[in-house]
Amino acid sequence: MTPGEASRSVVVVQSSVPEDAFTAPVLGTERAGSGVVIRDDGLVLTIGYLITEADNVMLTTAGNRVVPAHPLAFDQVTGFGLVQALGRLDVPAVSLGDSGKARLGDAVTFAGGLGQSVDARVIAKQEFAGYWEYLLDEAIFTAPAHPSWGGAGLIGEDGTLIGIGSLRLQMAGKGGPQDINMAVPINLLPPVLDDLLKHGRINRAPRPWLGVFAADNDGKVVTMNVDPRGPAADAGLRAGDVIADVRNLEVEGLADFYRKVWASGDAGIDIPVRIIRDRRDMWLRIKSADRASFLKKPVMQ
Repeated sequence: MTPGEASRSVVVVQSSVPEDAFTAPVLGTERAGSGVVIRDDGLVLTIGYLITEADNVMLTTAGNRVVPAHPLAFDQVTGFGLVQALGRLDVPAVSLGDSGKARLGDAVTFAGGLGQSVDARVIAKQEFAGYWEYLLDEAIFTAPAHPSWGGAGLIGEDGTLIGIGSLRLQMAGKGGPQDINMAVPINLLPPVLDDLLKHGRINRAPRPWLGVFAADNDGKVVTMNVDPRGPAADAGLRAGDVIADVRNLEVEGLADFYRKVWASGDAGIDIPVRIIRDRRDMWLRIKSADRASFLKKPVMQ
């Protein structure tokens, strides 16, 4: 299969989410992006934020066939989402590639639904820490950017799937800021696929979640916002607080903050956090939670 042929197996994913869903205030109630058919029975791989808490999902092929679908799973760790088509898509499945073999400068195709494709190159493979308590040890970054990146397929030169589009970012360049895409590497899928299909999530104790939106700022981890419904808000964390220590261990950047929180134990554990507010130190004890417990569960259509 060539990259062009593989692009025809990318479908449009449209979902609707109840207004009272936990993610509705941030992600909206009407979401649209792409997904890639990875199995002949109509299993579609997408990015999880498109289908989280969705109560209605529709898929549209490059041939304009519209098929209802069921959201099967959303993995908080990788960010992948799985959708099962409830009718014939009449498109071939794309084979999974090896994202570990992708090299800087490799030509790739970023393929979205309805034939929207961008010829790009791999410009970086490196750690990525997202402000929403999300971390990838090695994400794939490509340029130029795809305008509709969410759930788009990152296709290698051999026509295999090597990643799923997650974000559009800006990178500093000689000529000014450059728009780029970040993709979740496909090698993260096989170790969790069976669990996602059987249980709708990874079959292990969930990570502790705080409900913090944070960023690196001059070497410090600064709280940008706090979800008012989450554990950190209950503990008194505020926007503008600098997170300095977790369990008496100094925090050295956003990724390090996440790793220290997750290493503390399973969701539900109390996590002591030292913060700096108005140049004063104080300790907060945050009773962590399972993020999935706040989300509406998929209902079979």
